[in-house]
Amino acid sequence: MVAELERRYPPSWAEEWDRVGLVLGEPGAPVRRVLCVVDVVPETVAEAVEAGVDMIVAHHPLLLRGVSSVAPTTFKGRIVHRLIKADVALYVAHTNADVADPGVSDALAARFRLTGLRPLHRPAAGSPAHGAGRGIGRIGELPEPMTLADLTRHAAAVLPVTAWGVRAAGDPRRMVRTLAVSGGSGDGFLADATAAGVDAYLTADLRHHPAGEHLAAGGPALLDAAHWATERPWLDDLAALLRESPGVETVVSDLDTDPWTVHAAPPAADEKEPRP
Repeated sequence: MVAELERRYPPSWAEEWDRVGLVLGEPGAPVRRVLCVVDVVPETVAEAVEAGVDMIVAHHPLLLRGVSSVAPTTFKGRIVHRLIKADVALYVAHTNADVADPGVSDALAARFRLTGLRPLHRPAAGSPAHGAGRGIGRIGELPEPMTLADLTRHAAAVLPVTAWGVRAAGDPRRMVRTLAVSGGSGDGFLADATAAGVDAYLTADLRHHPAGEHLAAGGPALLDAAHWATERPWLDDLAALLRESPGVETVVSDLDTDPWTVHAAPPAADEKEPRP
C-alpha cells in the first residue's frame, strides 16, 4: 500500500516544510481496508476504529511541526495513542498530492467540469516535482460562461456542503469563462491567477487585505470556499486509486471537519432596520 501511494505521490514532490509519508504502522503489514480523510481529528479516528480499517490515508499532516511528546495528555498525543491501540496505520499525502497530475486540484476542477486544464503554479525547474502537467492549482474553461453571482451559487451547489458556504469578491455581473482553482489555502497564488489572465479564482482561506489589494490592482474575481470543501473531492480519486490494489476496500469520510460550524446571512436590504 505504501509503495502504491508513493508511486503516485512521491514524497520528494512535497514542499520542504511539509511532513508526508508513513506516520504510524508497520510498512509491511497487510492492509485490507482504508479510510480516506482530509483531517486526522478525534472524529475521523473514531470513524476509522468503528469501520475497522487498517489504515487512514489523510491529506493534512497530523504532526506537521516538531513535538517533544505524544503523551495522551495532549490533543495529538491522544490521537496517536488511540491509533496505536486500535492497530490503525496512518499515512499522509499533502503537498505531494497537491502538485501531482492528477492531484487535489484536478478533483476540484472536475466539480466545475473545467476543460483544457493546466497548472496554476508550476514547480521550479530542477525541483523533484517539476514535470509536464504537475503543479499547484488548475486553470480551465467552464462549459458555459456565467456571471460571478451565478458561479458563486453554482460553486455552493457542486462543492461539499459546509456552514462556511462560498463567498465571492468582485462585480457580481462579471462574466466568467476561465476559472482557476486551488484546493486548500491559496492566497499565495493570487499573482499567478492574475498573470494567467483568468476571469475568476476559487480557493480557500482568503484574507481581507491580500484579497482587497488583489482586486484593487485589477486581478480576477475571487471565490472563497471552506478549506475542507475544496479538498474533500480528492478523496474520491484517492479511494479509486487504492481500490486498484487487489483485496483493498476503501471508505471515504464525509465528516465535515471544517472548524466553522455556524453561518448567519445578513437580512435582505429591505428588511434591514434603519440606522439611528
